Amino acid sequence: MKILGIESSCDETACAVVEDGRKVLSNVIATSLEEHKLYGGVVPEIASRRHAESISAVVKEALEQADCSLDDIDAIAVTYAPGLIGALLVGVNFAKGLALSANKPLVPVHHLRGHIASNYISSDIEPPFLCLVVSGGHSHIVAVNSYTDFEIIGKTRDDAAGEALDKAGRTMGLEYPGGVSIDKISRQGDENAYKFPHPRVNGCPYDFSFSGLKTAVINTVHNAQQKGERINIPNLAASFQKSVVDCLMNNVENVIVEKNFKKLVIAGGVSANSKLREEAKRLCDKRGVTLYLPELKYCGDNAAMIASQGYYEFLSGAVADESLNAYATMPIDENYKTI
Repeated sequence: MKILGIESSCDETACAVVEDGRKVLSNVIATSLEEHKLYGGVVPEIASRRHAESISAVVKEALEQADCSLDDIDAIAVTYAPGLIGALLVGVNFAKGLALSANKPLVPVHHLRGHIASNYISSDIEPPFLCLVVSGGHSHIVAVNSYTDFEIIGKTRDDAAGEALDKAGRTMGLEYPGGVSIDKISRQGDENAYKFPHPRVNGCPYDFSFSGLKTAVINTVHNAQQKGERINIPNLAASFQKSVVDCLMNNVENVIVEKNFKKLVIAGGVSANSKLREEAKRLCDKRGVTLYLPELKYCGDNAAMIASQGYYEFLSGAVADESLNAYATMPIDENYKTI
C-alpha cells in the first residue's frame, strides 16, 4: 500500500511516498529556513507564502522520485495539527483538493504522531513502547500503546525543550536555529563551567518546566554584559545544553523505572541533538532498555513520517472528508474520529 504524505506545519514544505508504512520511496523537502534566519526565528506569514509557492512542485517531484503516478497511490495523508495555522492550511487544502480530484481517501495525521513514526522507517520498532517527543514546540513523554493509541505521561508546563534551546542560542548571539548552533559549539566547551537549575513541577513528577532554565541563561548573559565581563560561549552553551538534557533524561528514567518499560524511542527535531542521543544511550545501557533513534535525516519535519503514520491511521479507519480543517493545537492522544 502506497501512501502519499504532505507536511507543512512550520517552515518545511514536504511530500513523500511510503510503502506499507515502512519503505520510503521518495522524500522531498523545500525549506524556507535561510529566509527565517534573517529574523532569528520562523515568521508565520513568510512560511505560509513559501508553502503556497512550493507545494505543487514538491508533490510532483515526490511522485516522480517514487516512480509512480497518483493512480498508484492508495491514500493521501496530511498533517492537520498542531502547527502554524496558516502553514497547516496550505497543506490541508492542497491535500483536500488532490484527494478529491484523484478520488483518493484523505487521512489526517497529527504532527507529533508523525515524529514518532519516523522511527518506523528507521528501525523495526513496534508498539508498545515509551517515547520522548522533543521539538521546538513540544516536550512529551508518551506511552505508545499501539500505532494509534497514545497516552500522555508527562509534558512541559511552559516552554518546550527545543524552544528553550533556540531562545538561549539567540541570547548567546548564535545563528538560528539556536538549538543546532548550541549543539555544535558545545563540543568545544566545558559542560560543568556554569551551574543551572533543574526545575521540577510540584505534584507532577513526570512533567517538565523549561521557562526558569531559559530565564537563568538569559540572566547570566545580561548580568555579565552589565558588568563588562566576557562570557565563554562554548562553556555556557555546553552547560545549558547539559541542564536541558538532564531534565529530560531524569524524568524519562523515573518513568522507565516506575512503569517498567523495556523500549525507549526518541522523536522530534531535538532527537538530532548529540548530547541527548549520548545520554539516552547511557540511560538505556544502565537500565537494560532497548533504545530506538530516528535517522538524522528524519529527525526534523518531513513528509515520510507523515506518510508512515498515515498508513496506520488509514488502517484504523481515520479517513476525513472535504470538511477537514487545520488546528494550531491538539493533544496527541485525541483521535480524528472522536473530534
